[in-house]
Amino acid sequence: MDEQALLGLNPNADADFRQRALAYFEQLKISQDAWQVCAEALAQRIYSDDHIKFFCFQVIEHQIKFKYSELTEVQQQLIRETLVTWLQAQMLNPQPEKTFIRNKAAQVFALLFVTEYLTKWPKFFFDILSVVDLNPQGVDLYLRILMAVDAELVDRDVVHTSEEARRNTLLKDTMREQCIPSLVESWYQILQNYQYTNAELTCQCLEVVGAYVSWIDLSLIANERFINMLLSHMSVEVLREEACDCLFEIVNKGMDPIDKTKLVESLCQVLQSAGLFSIDQEDDVDFLARFSKLVNGMGQALITSWTKLVKNGDMKSAQDTLQAIEAKVSLMLQLLIHEDDDISSNIIGFCYDYLHILKQLSLLSDQQKANVEAIMLAVMKKLTYDEEYNFEHEGEDEAMFVEYRKQLKLLLDRLAQVSPELLLASVRRVFNTTLQNWQATRFMEIEVAIRLLYMLAEALPVSHGAHFSGDISKASALQDMMRTLVTSGVSAYQHTSVTLEFFETVVRYEKFFTVEPQHIPNVLMAFLDHRGLRHTSPKVRSRTAYLFSRFVKSLNKQMNPFIEDVLNRIQDLLELSPPENGYQALLSSDDQLFIYETAGVLIVNSEYSAERKQILMRNLLTPLMEKFKMQLEKLMMAQDEDRQMALADCLNHAVGFASRTSKAFSNKQTVKQCGCSEVYLDCLQTFLPALSCPLQKEVIRSGVRTFLHRMIICLEEEVLPFIPSASEYMLKDCEAKDLQEFIPLINQITAKFKTQVSPFLQQMFMPLLHAIFEVLLHPAEENDQSAALEKQMLRRSYFAFLQTVTGSGMSEVIANQDAENVERVLFTIIQGAVDYPDPIAQKTCFIILSKLVELWGGKDGPVGFADFVYKHIVPACFLAPLKQTFDLADAQTVLALSECAVTLKTIHLKRGPECIHYLQQEYLPSLQVAPEIIQEFCQALQQSDAKVFKNYLKVFFQRAKP
Repeated sequence: MDEQALLGLNPNADADFRQRALAYFEQLKISQDAWQVCAEALAQRIYSDDHIKFFCFQVIEHQIKFKYSELTEVQQQLIRETLVTWLQAQMLNPQPEKTFIRNKAAQVFALLFVTEYLTKWPKFFFDILSVVDLNPQGVDLYLRILMAVDAELVDRDVVHTSEEARRNTLLKDTMREQCIPSLVESWYQILQNYQYTNAELTCQCLEVVGAYVSWIDLSLIANERFINMLLSHMSVEVLREEACDCLFEIVNKGMDPIDKTKLVESLCQVLQSAGLFSIDQEDDVDFLARFSKLVNGMGQALITSWTKLVKNGDMKSAQDTLQAIEAKVSLMLQLLIHEDDDISSNIIGFCYDYLHILKQLSLLSDQQKANVEAIMLAVMKKLTYDEEYNFEHEGEDEAMFVEYRKQLKLLLDRLAQVSPELLLASVRRVFNTTLQNWQATRFMEIEVAIRLLYMLAEALPVSHGAHFSGDISKASALQDMMRTLVTSGVSAYQHTSVTLEFFETVVRYEKFFTVEPQHIPNVLMAFLDHRGLRHTSPKVRSRTAYLFSRFVKSLNKQMNPFIEDVLNRIQDLLELSPPENGYQALLSSDDQLFIYETAGVLIVNSEYSAERKQILMRNLLTPLMEKFKMQLEKLMMAQDEDRQMALADCLNHAVGFASRTSKAFSNKQTVKQCGCSEVYLDCLQTFLPALSCPLQKEVIRSGVRTFLHRMIICLEEEVLPFIPSASEYMLKDCEAKDLQEFIPLINQITAKFKTQVSPFLQQMFMPLLHAIFEVLLHPAEENDQSAALEKQMLRRSYFAFLQTVTGSGMSEVIANQDAENVERVLFTIIQGAVDYPDPIAQKTCFIILSKLVELWGGKDGPVGFADFVYKHIVPACFLAPLKQTFDLADAQTVLALSECAVTLKTIHLKRGPECIHYLQQEYLPSLQVAPEIIQEFCQALQQSDAKVFKNYLKVFFQRAKP
């Protein structure tokens, strides 16, 4: 071996050595006989360096995985012997190999097992067992090999091909027949031998039993001697976590419902008599988390049995099983309420399913009602934050608690289904008690009280948020709580979690303010002062900006008395932050978008006259335009790239803010009706010159393009004079991405204004196409995936543009170009339909072709077009689906074929018998189609039902393709 290259295997080696080692590994993988050198090195124990041993196993692993079938019988025998020799050597090693080497060896053994067990090495396990006997180092390797085999056969995380899945099933079946009983016996011997002397091996063996129990005969494990041994392990501190997991796997195994109930009950009796149900006596939380998972498994197993028994109509056994379930509820509650969230989280599944049973029962006993209440109190208690939760820097622990809270919310929703009245009464009690004396209460208790009110909205759902009408008792309870929330002064509590929960709840129950509008001023002030948008925490300010916009939008008409006051109070929050150092704005630019939208909504939805609305909108947007002009001048002169970027971002924000105000308009309140057209045209006048700025083009173009999109939606034809110059700027030295983003703008104008923009489109049609063709024809590197994808997307955009033009009834835009250019465009459509294996583009091309045939394919169509139909469009309809890349099993491709069928139907519609004659006499015979198939094809094409022909065409091409 290349000793120099091997030095690079050491993790501490320098980069050059490591690179050389990698290259050497690749070289050995390709080499015909390098694996033999590695096999010899392992068998003869030539190297003592761990990384080299690992490397040798990797080379052999590659050989087995990818080249095994190329080896001779003798070579395959050599690999088997090498592994067995290496295994024998491990028995004599004074020190076991490092764990990573043992795991890699186990993987190689497992690969060989999968490859050879059914053919060459049926005695695989017996050979290994005869080598290892009860030697501890040998047993360790044997158990690792078993885990690696299980991973190969049943690991759910590995995606297997159908061929591998079939092979794995056959392997498991053969193992069950030939060796599983012997393996189970070996596990029993290992457990018996090592349970008191070697905890590590015992735990490994329990893990193996737990893994295999899911796919072997359960009676081999679920019998007296095994279960008794496992239960005895439950009282040995170093073994009980693994024993717990093993019992969980046994309980989880699918079986007859009555047998399952008996098994679970017998386990429970023994566990209870061993004192394991006394949760409060146990302080090992790691064990309790496993135990909680076991109890959860037992509970869910019993519930599954109950469901099956009820379904089978065996009500007697179902009743017995229900009693068994009820008997576990107090244990479940102890685990649910445990202060450790992992322990609590592990039992939620049982809890959830138990409530599902209660939901199905017509009448609940007093005990069951008490259980529901106990679960409810547990959920309320467990929803509470603890002192350690870090609100400013949320890390992994915080993220886990947030996930845990989501699980508890599901429980709360399920509780609401079982007993909505009880939930409402409980929340009301907790809420009122807490808010009565909020000044002297800890933050987490106030937060959870408001949180529960917030959660009721989803737990007790109504349509369109109508919580304050309908059911009187529920509506008045919610109304009372909301009144308390907004009048208690709790919004001033000094903790971010309480503040946020206050605003979230106010917005969730916005319909309350239509019932009691007198509270709106107080809540608005909370949003606008130090409690909300001017809070010390950026997190609170940011979230409040979004919630404030939702609040204002939802209250619409109720906001009228406060509009001018609110606009004055948010004035400073609308400031465009210049990129000068040291200036720290209260809100980020993303948050400011919501404030601008809110301002727009207040103005547009007000009851003011159009004149007043225009004045207010101008007051809102003029400072933006002025700042924009100043910053653009600065950008033109800026030398430093960082400074340029900061200025371009600032310009982009200004355009974005103006765009966002336009979201307030609607069909009922248009820009014109509000008298605001002129203000937005001024904005266009201000922003468009930035398109000619050579610096930071991408950022600026993107912002202005978005603004143009908004203006095309909001304004009428007054926007049209701005389009030609904007287009000219955007087509200058542009790349694939620029074009891709520009085309939707042109499509939008075309679709909205149709013939009004026909002269403009005719004028810019070829310049746009030249820009597109130039980018598409630009050579890209062979393996540049992103360039290939960009071209594909641009091609799609190009065809989408042609589709918009033809679909908007403006085919003259194409027809009025020079004959040479028209021809070129038509050929690109044919090319798109046939040559590029992109079904989305192909579908669009066939839609365009259908439209062109419909418009031009008649007797009075353009000169030469009928010729083009027969020479190019008809062949395209056959050549495209006949391509190997045209995959009829793919949904997008089937849609493309469907449009291809429409094209042929349209040709027949426009050309009549002439089309049938051409297909029968000329085109189809040229493809060597049999006369009877030609006849069948033409009959299908002439059917009046288009669907019949579509279905036929699919069958036609399925038959035609080899």
